[in-house]
Amino acid sequence: MEQLRGWFSGRLPDDWFDGPPEVVLDREEVSVVGRLPVPDAAAELSEAERAGVIAGHVQRFREDTRELRIGIAREAERRFGHKVSWGVECGGEREMFTTLSVPVMTRLRQPERRVLDTLVEAGVARSRSDALAWCVRLVGKNTDEWLAELRSALEHVERARAAGPRA
Repeated sequence: MEQLRGWFSGRLPDDWFDGPPEVVLDREEVSVVGRLPVPDAAAELSEAERAGVIAGHVQRFREDTRELRIGIAREAERRFGHKVSWGVECGGEREMFTTLSVPVMTRLRQPERRVLDTLVEAGVARSRSDALAWCVRLVGKNTDEWLAELRSALEHVERARAAGPRA
């Protein structure tokens, strides 16, 4: 993970982001999210106008960097074997430009299926799949601190394994 994060920090143009990008890896995908500075034009504006300036700034960045981002993603995909998704954070808002949607197989007993079916019947979700994704997002949102602590512990375990003796 450190090599991946370092590669992106070294490969991306210096003027793209404020500081190094956030690089997150899972089994299928690498997400690269950079922090954009809030445009000076957004200062002293109403909330609605400020949101419009930031949205325009994000859209301009997306369009202006598209070709180079695609090229960098292709390099990273060949080098690391994972698809690359891009996003930015600006003014406290996060926008992902691209992401993978990966099917996940699960087995649920009737009580869990009933939860999903209730969400579908109530119109919260269009399908059991949408309902399950909604549940995962809700859990993630409400347990951010605990999940961050767990991820940190896993990174520590990975470093310890890497530093240990080779079989």
